[in-house]
Amino acid sequence: MSSDSEMAIFGEAAPYLRKSEKERIAAQNKPFDAKSSVFVVHAKESFVKGTITSRESGKVTVKTEGGETLTVKDDQVFSMNPPKYDKIEDMAMMTHLHEPAVLYNLKERYAAWMIYTYSGLFCVTVNPYKWLPVYNPEVVLAYRGKKRQEAPPHIFSISDNAYQFMLTDRENQSILITGESGAGKTVNTKRVIQYFATIAASGDKKKEEQQSGGKMQGTLEDQIISANPLLEAFGNAKTVRNDNSSRFGKFIRIHFGATGKLASADIETYLLEKSRVTFQLKAERSYHIFYQIMSNKKPELIDMLLITTNPYDYQFVSQGEITVASINDQEELMATDSAIDILGFSADEKTAIYKLTGAVMHREEQAEPDGTEVADKAAYLMGLNSADLLKALCYPRVKVGNEYVTKGQTVQQVYNSVGALAKAVYEKMFLWMVVRINEQLDTKQPRQYFIGVLDIAGFEIFDFNSLEQLCINFTNEKLQQFFNHHMFVLEQEEYKKEGIEWEFIDFGMDLAACIELIEKPMGIFSILEEECMFPKATDTSFKNKLYDQHLGKSSNFQKPKPAKGKAEAHFSLVHYAGTVDYNITGWLEKNKDPLNETVIGLYQKSSVKTLALLASGGGGGGKKGGKKKGSSFQTVSALFREELSNVNLSKFRKIQHELEEAEERADIAESQVNKLRAKSREIGKKIGEEE
Repeated sequence: MSSDSEMAIFGEAAPYLRKSEKERIAAQNKPFDAKSSVFVVHAKESFVKGTITSRESGKVTVKTEGGETLTVKDDQVFSMNPPKYDKIEDMAMMTHLHEPAVLYNLKERYAAWMIYTYSGLFCVTVNPYKWLPVYNPEVVLAYRGKKRQEAPPHIFSISDNAYQFMLTDRENQSILITGESGAGKTVNTKRVIQYFATIAASGDKKKEEQQSGGKMQGTLEDQIISANPLLEAFGNAKTVRNDNSSRFGKFIRIHFGATGKLASADIETYLLEKSRVTFQLKAERSYHIFYQIMSNKKPELIDMLLITTNPYDYQFVSQGEITVASINDQEELMATDSAIDILGFSADEKTAIYKLTGAVMHREEQAEPDGTEVADKAAYLMGLNSADLLKALCYPRVKVGNEYVTKGQTVQQVYNSVGALAKAVYEKMFLWMVVRINEQLDTKQPRQYFIGVLDIAGFEIFDFNSLEQLCINFTNEKLQQFFNHHMFVLEQEEYKKEGIEWEFIDFGMDLAACIELIEKPMGIFSILEEECMFPKATDTSFKNKLYDQHLGKSSNFQKPKPAKGKAEAHFSLVHYAGTVDYNITGWLEKNKDPLNETVIGLYQKSSVKTLALLASGGGGGGKKGGKKKGSSFQTVSALFREELSNVNLSKFRKIQHELEEAEERADIAESQVNKLRAKSREIGKKIGEEE
């Protein structure tokens, strides 16, 4: 343990990272009886502290700290660790390592605002839901170059260690940030990036002054940090549990030169929850950008987009809440606006971003338009002729055989079409912004290694769970399986190599049944995709197929238990993180998300260059290259599975593993080791170009 004087370098963060010596000594001198001090299972609290008063025939009587007397079975009582382990920084060091010991250690550190704790290889963070001074500049400097055991637990320590390992072992590194919705993943991802941008700054200040074609650009480190406010404005929203929830996953690679200076960066995104653009639950809000614009901090935007400052004038963005207590939309608008400039978007591109966002809010619901004011505004913002837009929405041309015929639409069909188009424009614009950010962050400087940070949308169990929750939870299930395999299965292989007696546990198998139920042939996604091909399929026919195929055959697929006041549900899935009730209403429509090709044709001729580019398949999907043939007919679930299969972490691991083995075998010539290193670098470069 370090002394108080050594903690002084952390400044005002010190008490949030480690308690003073005086407090630590006082805690360690508490009275303690190793034989009778225990945790006991409790109906309301999970576990409580207590003292054993008697033991007989497999039963134990415990008096709890709260004064209750409980008699329980032997296996419901857990030994307590001596006081010297109180608030321990690495829980793997505990004498008694079990659930209540871990839970209480986290709880007691959290009560003292020490939100970071190690558990062996992992750093566990508990969200304080308030700002603590633990990310100040002096804290960044204090973690610089320190071994893990030389400083208190912190995300900066994990980051610095990854950086040091990268330089000493000459290997790419990955940091995986995982946890349920609202756990604090997005904030910690930002802190990792802040850390690398600070300690590995390129030192190239020339770029800051650069002005070209109306662009204002920052240094590379400024740009890497600025990618966050922009992606958060368009990709984050308030959910039931979390005011700033990432509604997309991202893998950020930060590339470094041979000496460890920042060289470039790129971002790959997964599964933007586009349904939020047109629908929100009561306690939720749509993407932050809409409310930032309407905050009136930049009145010129209100004029440019022909909108009011009242979100209730726009049905797409006002089905839930319109303000969030912890977010200042006016300040956030300025951060978003400045990020667009720092990231080098041109003046035209910036205008297009705002105009297309405004156009998504304006909408026309009538199938026989009696007043065209809304359509006029939307068409103006999208650089289209209003009469052409209305005609294309109400009377689209469809191909029958070799000729085109005009088809009348019902109110509901037009309504669905408008919604699908709004979601498509928003999603394509988001993906295009990622491509443009990547172009900006690609400096062409020589890059030797990268550190990848994977931040996936968190596991969600709401009162009402739809297709989006299934996709997010499935992602987490897959990720957890990957994580368990690499962290636990590979760890056990090490034990075997070292000849340690060990009963092998396959942690990956816990998740296999649920994953297969969702993704394998005749699984949930497969049945959903099949139903989407049948014109007469309904929610009921989809539900019946699911039940016929899985009820009673897979223990992970269950009939939901109805309860008073509970939202209607159609089936339950037993996930790794808990059992979730899903409501399948509208899944077929959501999954098909059919686009009106006549309107897409108009978009391609738009006078707003960015919209024409998006509609013609330019802009990509966070990766290089344009649109695949026929991809407009790809269902949401199929596209999502394809995206998920592109999470290339396993490839990095494989190459790293090969490199380690090669370096271990001393008889391999140096030239072969160099070849493998070159291969590793090549894959690092190629991975960004892969589809």
